[in-house]
This record gives sequence, C-alpha cells and structure tokens, in this order.
Amino acid sequence: MTDDILRMRGITKTFPGVKALQDVNLSVRQGEIHAICGENGAGKSTLMKVLSGVYPHGSYEGEILFDGDPCRFATIRDSEQRGIVIIHQELALCPQLSIAENIFLGNERAARGLIDWNRTNHEAGGLLTRVGLRENPVTQVSDIGVGKQQLVEIAKALSKEVRLLILDEPTAALNDEDSAHLLDLLRGLRDEGITCVIISHKLNEVMAIADSITILRDGRTIETLDMKTDHVTEDRIISAMVGRDLENRYPPHEPKIGDEALRIEDWTVHSPTQRERKVVSGAGLTLRRGEIVGLAGLMGAGRTELAMSVFGRSYGTDISGRIYRDGKLVEIRSVRDAIDHGIAYATEDRKRYGLNLIDDIKRNVSAAQLSKLASRGWINDNEEYRVAEDFRASMNIKAPSVLSVTGKLSGGNQQKVVLSKWIFTDADVLILDEPTRGIDVGAKYEIYSIINHLADQGKAIMVISSELPELLGLCDRIYTLSAGRITGEVSRQDATQERLMQYMTKGQE
Repeated sequence: MTDDILRMRGITKTFPGVKALQDVNLSVRQGEIHAICGENGAGKSTLMKVLSGVYPHGSYEGEILFDGDPCRFATIRDSEQRGIVIIHQELALCPQLSIAENIFLGNERAARGLIDWNRTNHEAGGLLTRVGLRENPVTQVSDIGVGKQQLVEIAKALSKEVRLLILDEPTAALNDEDSAHLLDLLRGLRDEGITCVIISHKLNEVMAIADSITILRDGRTIETLDMKTDHVTEDRIISAMVGRDLENRYPPHEPKIGDEALRIEDWTVHSPTQRERKVVSGAGLTLRRGEIVGLAGLMGAGRTELAMSVFGRSYGTDISGRIYRDGKLVEIRSVRDAIDHGIAYATEDRKRYGLNLIDDIKRNVSAAQLSKLASRGWINDNEEYRVAEDFRASMNIKAPSVLSVTGKLSGGNQQKVVLSKWIFTDADVLILDEPTRGIDVGAKYEIYSIINHLADQGKAIMVISSELPELLGLCDRIYTLSAGRITGEVSRQDATQERLMQYMTKGQE
C-alpha cells in the first residue's frame, strides 16, 4: 500500500522559553514501519505526544489527518479510540499489580461488572507468548526486570485494537536476542496491516526494519528517506541527525593500565524472591586502574544482579564470596560501605533509581556525598552550587543552570548528571550499567569520551551493556556471563561478536 494513513502538517509546539517543534511535517504510509530518528532533544517524543493526545489539540499549531480525517485529540483515550496506541519510553506500569492486571488496566476483561480473572490471565498469557516473555501472568511486575517490563508494555499495547502503533525506544532495555524477537514481531504486525512508527537510537535496527525514515534535528524536519530508493546508510542518517559527520563512533583511546583496584572471588548471590535459586554463582573478576572492563550477557544472565550485590549488597540474599580493594580483603555490607570504599554504581534505570527527577541538577549531583558539603550538620549552599556548576561545565551538561529540573533534561544530559554524582563521591571504581541506554549517537560519543577520561585519571571502570559493538569499541577487556557464571574473559584484541556470543550462550557447567 502507498496511501498515507497519517499526515502531520506544520506542527509547532512551544514550551515556556523553548520551541520544541517548528513546522514539522510527517507522512506515514498504511502498513509500513516508519522510523523517526534524531538526537535527544530533537523533538521526536514531543511529536508523538502531539499525535497521541498527550499534548491536546489547541496546545500546538498545525493539523493531523488520520485516514484523511482531521483529528483533534483531547486525551490519549481519544486517540486510542481511533486505533492509535503509543508506548512511551518511560514505563507506565503499576509495580504492585500483576502482569495480567497491568496489560488490561483500563481495558479490563469483565462481565456484569466483575473481572473475569480466568479470561484475563488466559489472554495475558497469549500476549506474553506473542512478545516472547516467559512469565506467569500473575507475577507481580515489581518482581521482573526493566527489560521484561518493556515487553509487558508491548503486550499491553497489543491488547487493544491497534491500527497505528507508536513505539518510543522499544528495544532500549532489551538485549540483542530479545530485540531481534521484537523486530520480527513488528514485521509480523506489518504483514497484518498494522502500521508502526518506531523511535530508536539503534541505527542498525532502524536499517534492518524500517521502510521509511524521517529525521528531525532541533525541532525541524530535515528529510524523509525511502529505504528502497534512497541508498540509505547509517553514516547518512548520522550526518543528517547531528549536522556533521562522526568519523568514528568510538573516540580513540590508549589505555594506561595500572595496579589491581577491585577483585571479586567466588561471589554467589541468591534470588530475594526464590531463595533457593542462585542468580550469581561462584563469579570472579578483576578490575585494574586505568582499565575499562566490559561485562556481557543475555537478559537473565545476572549482570545487573552481580553489580548491585557488589555495590553494598543492594540486591539479593544469602550472599557469599570475597571482595578485595587494592589487594586488601574488605567487608562491604551496605551501600554506605561501598561508597566509603570508593565503589560507585550507576544503575541501568536512571529515571527510577539514579536520579530524583523532580529535583534540580545541584541536589542530584550532591546527593550521594552530602558530608563533603556539610559543616556542623549544615549544608553549605554556596559550595553545593559551585560544585554542581563545575560539573555542568566540565561534563558539558546542556541546561540553563544547575537549578534546572533534572527530569526535563534529555537522556544524555541526565546520564551526565548521574556520572557527576558518582564522581563527586571520589569513587575510583565505577560500575556503569547500560550507561548509554536511550541516548542518541552524538550524546553516546560524549559519554564514551567521559568514560575514557575517567580511565585516564586512574579509575577502574566496568561497563555493562547489551550492545556488543559498544563493548567491543570501548572496552580493554570483556567478561562474559551466562546463567550467573563467568564463562569467558576476552582481551580487546581477541574479542569478536561471534566469540562473545558463544561464551554468553554457554549453559551452567
């Protein structure tokens, strides 16, 4: 089909002091997968919120035509009644409800005013199978990780009568295997006649799945490309996104590796909900000063569980093993102990655990080490401001001032605030869990440069990432994890995606 199911014309959206969208045009053909690409802050998510009614008619300029009919959506429910469903980048799940309850929240399977739980759980099970999530529908959402929660969001969207499905960074929380499954799922929906609009920073996925691509920059439409006729390459997309060529995706770096900073031996962690199950089993690894070490593994391998348990036993139960700092055995039984021993952990879910989104940059930067700013129990506000301002300048955090609300920053700038917070603690062992998740290619380059700079200062850094090219481009050495066990250790020179995947798929021995 070539007829347009959606046309957005002259869309302009202004916030106080900021023009987020300016005369943006978008046309999407019926039954295609249409990708929207751009740096953080380019206006991608804002455009989709205009389309879905998050920003109601009257709060923006321009017109929306769906199936040729003018649309004036006042709420999300209005757009859903027309068959437009959006899955936001920020997960919208109730953690204390079950998976099935979340899937049908607001769309309950009921008869005579009573919820039919058998039908609810049965239909939820079918949707979970469709998205490739092997979980019992009655499992509480708080008991599953962020990657699985993303799949629940997708199942929730598929439970509605969808004609146009909008996905904002749907694979940001997924590993390569689950991302590939999701892309296959989207191809299947396309074959059924469902139109998909996908916002993604993963250009390899965009190249693999999109029929058309619209590129935004600074709130304006730059161009729309047809994958079949326009000879599209990743370099062309990047150039249009950032307005310049990125010759190398990863900044050059010559490591200066020093003495051992952290060693973990025979580290075993049990699940807090299933105490008999080992999520990490007999793991051992070493980090050296000036070295960037990667940790690779499929979803469920235990990467985050390992990192959090080392960081003051903030995950797991019945934890055993030994931690050495600078060659000395240390006891770390709390997050405070970890910080005091110079260990920092930047979480994979920065919006939920890494930042206070309703507070300003200044408070977020100082939050983990207020004692450095205190005298006789009082915080020195002037010093706190100065410290935050120094980080804003040195980390190139794009914000009017350190009094800006952190939740209004782009993903890349939020990540810089997270890194600033942990650098301020004087940590010399940094564990970075998915440090570039949901960040565009330009901002990723900045984060990589910061990581390299920290390594050059003599800090030992571990990077956990679901993107194997990222680990290969950034790390000096890579450990692989499978079923809670360390299954391999590969140097930069010997590392390939194929070799890492071979180790990552090893079963328990």
